[in-house]
Amino acid sequence: MGFEFFISIRYLLAKRRQTFVSLISFISIAGVGVGVTALIVVLAVMNGFHADLRSRILGVTAHVNITSYAGSITNYKQAMSTVEKQHGVVESTPYIYAPVMMSGNRSSGAILYGIDPLSASRVIRLQENLIEGKLADLGQSLDKRGANPYPGIILGSELANSLGVKVGGFLTIISPGGRLTPIGQAPRSELFEVVGLVRSGMYDYDSTLAYVDLPVAQRFLGMGDCVTGLEVKVHDIYQAGDISEALKKTLGYPFYVTDWIKMNSNFFSALKLEKTVMFVILTLIILVAAFNIVSSLTMLVMEKGRDIAILKAMGATTASIRKIFVLEGLLIGTSGTVLGLLGGSLLCDLLKRYKFIELPQDVYHISTLPVKMEGSDLAIIALSAICISLLATLYPSRKAAGLDPAEALKYE
Repeated sequence: MGFEFFISIRYLLAKRRQTFVSLISFISIAGVGVGVTALIVVLAVMNGFHADLRSRILGVTAHVNITSYAGSITNYKQAMSTVEKQHGVVESTPYIYAPVMMSGNRSSGAILYGIDPLSASRVIRLQENLIEGKLADLGQSLDKRGANPYPGIILGSELANSLGVKVGGFLTIISPGGRLTPIGQAPRSELFEVVGLVRSGMYDYDSTLAYVDLPVAQRFLGMGDCVTGLEVKVHDIYQAGDISEALKKTLGYPFYVTDWIKMNSNFFSALKLEKTVMFVILTLIILVAAFNIVSSLTMLVMEKGRDIAILKAMGATTASIRKIFVLEGLLIGTSGTVLGLLGGSLLCDLLKRYKFIELPQDVYHISTLPVKMEGSDLAIIALSAICISLLATLYPSRKAAGLDPAEALKYE
């Protein structure tokens, strides 16, 4: 290791005649540390929200969705058999999706979601999201309900609040696409019993979705043995795009295949953009610390002019003088970065362990800040802080390297 490194350490740690210069150096270290800490904590919280929302979305939607340009799938059992032979596919389930009007104590528009309770529970995490009732209650046919002839329905928690109904209550469902009568088309209507409530934490889903048994939905909507589409679960959620492309080629026209990333592309793109913007904004804290590094090194060059001249007279090259001050700036940046990494990691660990920041559950549906640190983010933050610190050394090191020994020793 060259003498430049040892001189740069000596300059950084030695007591100086100008205490103000030393103070600015330590403020620079603290500034870099605070900036790195802020970046780590904010990005970790945003990663936590991203992971939490992704988990909630995948709790109510499948990894891959298959529909038909024809409007409905008639040979869906054959299509399911083909889909489940595809490499990477775990299981599939049929579903019916139709807009309806619901009337309880109040009225509201909703989406009627016909599912097969047995296979749907293995494809989407509907069972885990139930807060009241059992998914198996949907599977009871009209003939088996005995004295209670009404089919069961599971409502999203927000939809139930909008309708003013609870488990055990009743509501009427009206379908705009009704049956044909001698006097024209009349809307279909039927009374359902609320047998459960589901809460996914996503307001758009909880305020619109209502689940019924697949045969009940087929009969009510007059669809016969057809379904709207198929939902597919895959082994690796990040391979869903490749699997959907393979299924598109296998099934061919008129099937339309999409994956969970494409279905929520706008949402995840917005989160990614927000994360990038926050990274850029919080990097300004490190830039402020970089200006302090420039000031500190510039004043240090002025203070150490005699030392620089002596080093040059003893044979030190211009490159060596420049390297001394570049290394000192890097030491300041690296020290601040290390402190920031330790501080950010510690703060994230405290947030995750003790959960001392509470959130209103009626707004976010989570009680505390979700925190998830990612190694790639830590690496990018550390590299950015060190690069900014390195850029801050260019002017002072150039000024030091250009110092004339004769001029510096003229009045000594």
